[in-house]
Amino acid sequence: MNRLKGIGKKAYSVWCTAWFVLPFLTSYPLFRVLIAKPNRLKHAHQLNRLWSKFQLRMYLMPVKVRGVEQLDPTQKYVFAPNHSSYIDIPMILAAVPGFLNFVGKKSLTKVPLWGKIYNALYISVDRDSPISSAKAYIASKQSLEAGRSIVIFPEGKISPESGSKLLPFKDGPFKLAIEKQVPLVPITMPYNHLFLPDVKGKLIIRYHPLEMIIHPPISTEGMTLQDLEFLKNQTFTLIQQTLDQKNHEHQHRNLTPAGAFSPA
Repeated sequence: MNRLKGIGKKAYSVWCTAWFVLPFLTSYPLFRVLIAKPNRLKHAHQLNRLWSKFQLRMYLMPVKVRGVEQLDPTQKYVFAPNHSSYIDIPMILAAVPGFLNFVGKKSLTKVPLWGKIYNALYISVDRDSPISSAKAYIASKQSLEAGRSIVIFPEGKISPESGSKLLPFKDGPFKLAIEKQVPLVPITMPYNHLFLPDVKGKLIIRYHPLEMIIHPPISTEGMTLQDLEFLKNQTFTLIQQTLDQKNHEHQHRNLTPAGAFSPA
C-alpha cells in the first residue's frame, strides 16, 4: 500500500510538472512577441494569466477564492499577500483581476526562458541592495501612476515556517499605499505551502486543496507616514490570525473546500 501511494505521489508530481512546463513552452514564442514592445505588455500579462488559470485547473485540485467581489475593477490597489510557495504568483494572477505588477526577487529574472518575460513584465529587486530597493520602490510608484495595481509580498521572502508563522513585515507596500493614497488589500493563502513546499534543491508537489482569502480593502485616504506602523501591524495581525484559524481547521477536520476555481 505504501509503495502504491509513493508511485501515486510521483505520478501526480510528474503530471503537475508537465502541465506547468508544456503550456509555457507552447506559448513562449507568443510571449516573446508580446514583450517586444511596451504597448503589448498588457496582452503579455493576460497570456500569463491564462497560463496560470490553465495550469491550476490541470492540477486537478479544488481552489476556493473568497472576497474577489470586494474589488473595484476601476480602482488601483496595493496587494499585500503572505508568501509561502512558488505557486503564490500563479494563484494571484489567476484570481485577482486587473493589470497587475509584481515586485519579486531579482533571481526570478535569471530563470531560463521565464526570466526574460518576468524582467519585461514585472519589477525585480535585490533586497540586499539599498539602491535596487530604492529603484524598485520608484518603479512601483510609477506603475501605480500608470494605472497598474501592485503586488508586494511584505515578508520579502518565503518564511521557514510558511503557512504558519509570518516573517516580520517590511515597510514597502504600506509606505507605497499611504504615499499614493490607494487602498491596501491583505491576502491570505493558507495552504500553498502544502501543495508546493519551498524545499531547497527539491521539487515536491502534493495534492492539496488551495484557498485564497482576499480581505476587504483598507482605505489609506488621509493617512500619513505616521500611520505606517499602524497599517503594517493591522495587516500583519489580520493575515496571521487568518492563518491561525485555517491551521486550526486543518488540524481538527478534513479540509474539503467546496466549489471549483472561478476567478474573475
